[in-house]
Amino acid sequence: MSTLLANPAKMIARGAPRVIHNDEELEAYTAALFDLTALEHPSLSEREAVELLTLLIERYEQEHYAIPAADPVSVVRFLIEKQSLTQRDLIPQFGSESAVSMFLSRQRKLTLEQMRRLSARFKMPIDVFIAGRG
Repeated sequence: MSTLLANPAKMIARGAPRVIHNDEELEAYTAALFDLTALEHPSLSEREAVELLTLLIERYEQEHYAIPAADPVSVVRFLIEKQSLTQRDLIPQFGSESAVSMFLSRQRKLTLEQMRRLSARFKMPIDVFIAGRG
């Protein structure tokens, strides 16, 4: 074993970052990360600490505060609302107003070409429009 990690348990006992187990620890790690990222010229060890803390925080948040993937209909409805669009505005992506209507009423799934067009129109990754992702 490398001398760098000769005794990880002893390092953790002395206060080295460890896996986050609760929201209190999350808050402390987030504050430490904020302080490190505010440094104008961080050292190599400070940059590595940023990377390590980011990984630990992301892991905890994914396990405890995961945001479920939205289904394509919900995504399109959200985009329509936020951009003040009508179903007619999406005819170029769907081919017809009835195709838009059938999709929004969950009577029809998106085709690959419709996903590509929606992705281009809204400048979003195509996987946002794929059902069952995540």
